[in-house]
Amino acid sequence: MAQIELLDVNKTYAVGNNVVKAVDGVTLEIEKGEFISIVGHSGSGKTTLLSIIGGILSPSTGRVVVDNTDIYALDEDRLSEYRALKIGCIFQFSSLLPVLTAKENLLLPTVFRPEKGNGFEKKAVEHLALVGLEDKIDAHPSQLSGGQQRRVAIARAFMNDPDIIIADEPTGDLDEETEAEVMELFKGINRQRGITFILVTHSSELAKDATRRLRMTRGRIQEL
Repeated sequence: MAQIELLDVNKTYAVGNNVVKAVDGVTLEIEKGEFISIVGHSGSGKTTLLSIIGGILSPSTGRVVVDNTDIYALDEDRLSEYRALKIGCIFQFSSLLPVLTAKENLLLPTVFRPEKGNGFEKKAVEHLALVGLEDKIDAHPSQLSGGQQRRVAIARAFMNDPDIIIADEPTGDLDEETEAEVMELFKGINRQRGITFILVTHSSELAKDATRRLRMTRGRIQEL
């Protein structure tokens, strides 16, 4: 059985007197542990679809079923729990809190965890080391380059051991060498931990690293 099922999902917006379909009748099944890339031109609906899967943006119509649960039938508390504990998000922008250190930014998602203790601090340090920032633990975002901030955001996405990672242009601020390193990191975690990855990218080269490739065009999706 699929881990994620999208059933005739639509998202529409009113723009003046017109109705724009950002997502148009998408039906899709994603198995646990898949590494999926979604490519398409700007405005094709990629980010909107990713946000719907992540529980961030509700569809206008249709159903999103994750692990046999219709997530948009949940009350707001349980939907927030879904976002916090099951989904790891990497956005186009790093979205780090400037008053917190790199380690403290990583600890933010753990406030939703029922268990407490010092284990999370050790985990934050390990995750920063995983992305090559073991010497930046106490640095604030203003002391980091754009690429380093992006790597902190990537490390933060794994702090709650999510089942699903949604990544929207996750390597946008990185040079080619670091981009390749990050993609190898993603693929390794995907293989070793069985985390499902859904990656939105404009880069056909990056998309090739996925085990399954999709294209969005005017809100509709097709296999490549």
